[in-house]
Amino acid sequence: MEPEFWRERWARNQIGFHLHEVNPYLQRHWPSLAVPASTKVLVPLCGKSLDLRWLASQGLRVMGVELSEQAVAAFFTEQDLVPLISRRGVFTVYQAGSIEVWCGDFFAIDAQALAECGALYDRAALIALPPLMRARYAEHLNKSLPPGCQGLLITLDYDQAQKAGPPFAVTDDEVRGLLGEQWGLQVLEERDILGESWKFVQDGVTRLEERVFRLARR
Repeated sequence: MEPEFWRERWARNQIGFHLHEVNPYLQRHWPSLAVPASTKVLVPLCGKSLDLRWLASQGLRVMGVELSEQAVAAFFTEQDLVPLISRRGVFTVYQAGSIEVWCGDFFAIDAQALAECGALYDRAALIALPPLMRARYAEHLNKSLPPGCQGLLITLDYDQAQKAGPPFAVTDDEVRGLLGEQWGLQVLEERDILGESWKFVQDGVTRLEERVFRLARR
């Protein structure tokens, strides 16, 4: 997906992927990770997710990365936060308290910028990318995040022939192929959510599963 695709989605308010509540999987499973307070958690392709504020409420330092400046500005406005805005290389960084969001292309962020990230939360990044970009994204995480990093990954799995993404189908086997050499993986929860997803039903999808993985960087 080209950057302009996502900018246009935000400009047209075509953001069905945005949740108007904190993700239930995050609330249910994050405490089991026992991530120490003040750990910096990376949230790639974060949009204006309420999950950023929830993670900060757990005593974490939050580092979101988002391509759309409209989304970033909307997050701080909607959360009644007044950010300090600075430039760090090719990124515009918005920061308020323990939340910072780097506005720019995720693939342009280097290992030095991510060196302090001891945690990762991916609800909408991997499934937003087509296959070749998923491989590139996983490689970027593998080489940039430090050993001991842990987190959660949420995926969707369905017959991609029945519906074009995004969000894209990412199978359990693909997750293990992309991340298994560098990360310990454990499925924490798996749910059939087809009955809750009328757009998928309308498009003829006959199976839709959501999985939550625990990640532990080796």
